Amino acid sequence: MFSPSDLKKGLKIQIDGAPWIITEFDFCKPGKGTALYRCRLKNMINGSGMEKTYRPTDKIEKPDLEEREMFYSYFDGHHYIFSDPTTYEEMAVSAETLGNQAYFLIEDSVCNFVLYNGQPIEITLPTFIEKEITETEPGVRGDTATNVTKPAKIDNGYEIQVPLFINQGDIVKIDTRTGAYAERVSKAQN
Repeated sequence: MFSPSDLKKGLKIQIDGAPWIITEFDFCKPGKGTALYRCRLKNMINGSGMEKTYRPTDKIEKPDLEEREMFYSYFDGHHYIFSDPTTYEEMAVSAETLGNQAYFLIEDSVCNFVLYNGQPIEITLPTFIEKEITETEPGVRGDTATNVTKPAKIDNGYEIQVPLFINQGDIVKIDTRTGAYAERVSKAQN
């Protein structure tokens, strides 16, 4: 159990049988009366939000969360399969759970899981991955205005915006948190 004095931004708590994370926190001590702990919370399962105020005598439940490091193994046609590096236990994760993160999976890459009652509710991929550009238009010579971008596709069909100097076959670094181009790693071999 947590007491309200333990509350802070980023703390994970349980309310009505569901895990919530504190996104904003404010301590208020009015002139008269007891202190108040105001929190803005986000549900870790469905993403909904709410505000809640605690008094110093309230008790707050700890959620049954487990953090685990797993490797991405393969896609079986319906689910993405991850395996535990120590027990070799496999876990199937649906495409809906991963969302756009599925585009950034690379075999044997380490992913951090947060499990609630044995089910993944949060998956963190490596911050940057390297992918080859498989399709893009050549940059127009003389078009040198700053921050001009063009669409490009990587091997799995995901489309990103890249600078004009990026060509087909170049290896680029992509930020998995935003899905955006970060930098060119190497030029295509001609």
